[in-house]
Order: sequence, then C-alpha cells, then structure tokens
Amino acid sequence: MDASAPSMPPVLLQPVDAVEVTILVDNVMDALLASGAGVQRAPLRWESFERAPLLAEHGFAALVTVERAGQRTSILYDTGLGPTTLVHNMDVLGIDPAALRAIVLSHGHTDHHGGLLGLLARLGARHLPLVLHPACWRDRKGIFPSGAELHLPAPSRADLEREGVEILERRDPSLLLDGQVLVTGQVTRVTPFEQGMPNHFARAADGSWEPDPWIWDDQALVVHVRDKGLVVLSACSHSGIVNVLHYARQLTGVATVHGVIGGLHLSGGAFEPIIPATVAALVELAPAVMLPGHCTGWKAQHAIARALPDAYVQTCVGTRIRVA
Repeated sequence: MDASAPSMPPVLLQPVDAVEVTILVDNVMDALLASGAGVQRAPLRWESFERAPLLAEHGFAALVTVERAGQRTSILYDTGLGPTTLVHNMDVLGIDPAALRAIVLSHGHTDHHGGLLGLLARLGARHLPLVLHPACWRDRKGIFPSGAELHLPAPSRADLEREGVEILERRDPSLLLDGQVLVTGQVTRVTPFEQGMPNHFARAADGSWEPDPWIWDDQALVVHVRDKGLVVLSACSHSGIVNVLHYARQLTGVATVHGVIGGLHLSGGAFEPIIPATVAALVELAPAVMLPGHCTGWKAQHAIARALPDAYVQTCVGTRIRVA
C-alpha cells in the first residue's frame, strides 16, 4: 500500500452560500419519516400511495446542488444499481436530469454506475462531463465467507462513448462548477484500522484474478459552505471514511467537517470490528450533520446514532439535506 501523503498546496475550493444534497438512490425508503431542521423528506400527498413509488435498492446516487450569489448549479454523484431506478426516482421527485452540469463516479462498482446508461439515454448526446478515476474500468469480484462470488462489472467505455459523454479520467484532485465542488481523486490512506476490502479481486491483464483490497478509485466529493465548514459525500468509503475526512481537510485547508453523507462500508463481519474506532474518530471530528447510508450497515448506524444523536439523520430515498 502506498500511504504517503501527496505534497501539494491546499486546493482553492471556493466557499458557497449553501449546498443541498438529495438522496436519489439508497438502500432504504420510508414514506413516513418526518422532516426536521435542514432535512426535508419526500412530501406525502393525498395520492402518494396511488402513484409510482420511490424505489430503494442496494445502490447509491445523490444530487448535489450548490448556491452562490443567487446561482444554483447541480451535479450527480453516482447513479445507483438498476438501469432505470435513478431516472424513475428523479421523475417521481420532479427533478429534471437536463439541469445536470456533470456526473462523478465514486468508483467502478456496479451499484454506483448501473443507472448511468439509463440516465444518458434519457439525456441524449450532450457531451456531459463524466469524472472518474482510471482504475474505475477494472473488472472485479468479491468473495464472501460463504464462498459465494459476486461479479462487479465495470462501466463500459465503449457504451459511454457511444452515448456522447466527455470522459475525464482523474487520479489527482479536481474542481468542478467553477471551483465550487472538489473531487478528491485517489484518497491517501493513513489510519491504522482502515485496511481496505479483503477478498476483493480485479481482473489482471492476462485474464486471471488478482487481489485488489485497496480499491484505489474510491473518491469523494467535498463542498465548503461559508461559515459552516466542509460537507463531504463518500458513496462507499472504501478508502475508509476517516481517511476520506482527513484527506478532505488536508486538501482544502479547512479544519471543520460540518456534514458527512453517504456509505461508510461498515457492514458485515470483515468491517464490524472497526466500528468502534471509526465512531470514535467521527466523535472527535464532531460533524453537525451525519447521514450514513447505503453500505454502512445497521450495527454501525446504531452506533453512530448513539454517539452523535444530535447530528444523526436516518437515510431514506428522497431525503434532501440543506446546509446554509
């Protein structure tokens, strides 16, 4: 593992007046969850149970909208698993995909890019920027303690090029939306307890399977909200969420982490042992908003809710978090 920290000055991430994060795909849908301060659930209407419902699945996608000087611009972070789940949920929520300025893939696992072609078919050839890490193209699989193997096919470059997207491969940090959104690129690994994903493999050049525990293409999104701090989205946190947050602070020079949103990958026997160390580090960082979803797992969800009760927000498809 190359855990050395990159030698680079802080990224000039422009502060914004507000950010809204809407959960478009996640593992949970609960129509009865209540809204609260800064948290808006999908509205219940007279005819809600007579219309197409919001769909949940083992996947993740989030709409990220930044506001500065009265201007609102949006990008998409991941696209879920099913080919039509994302566009279906956008339709139910009344979100127009044509407003997107860019798409960012957190990494190459199928539950994060599976809805991409369905979205692009809806949009048509718009040369929309698609930001990903070069390792995103690797064919992968996971092997579980039961012996079951799960194929995790990568996105198809040929299919994406046919859809007319502008593919931007970035290993280093990059800025979007006139410097208002940071894509971390490859995250530096420094914590002693976040040791990647065991029993994870990638296809080698000769067609054989080789160990791929570090999943180097894992990358997060970061927004700096003026007078609040950083809002960090990490779809699966294969880098380890504590590594992600330390790296976001290092890149931006901003010490305060105001919000953490996304999957923390603390589910299952391989990851549950690091829940205490992870939660302790989160308590030390003391985010004001904590929405763990997707692959976080119920044991970690409960531990985070107990440790950070005022910050914790239950995830749910259709939830909109606003920080301003």
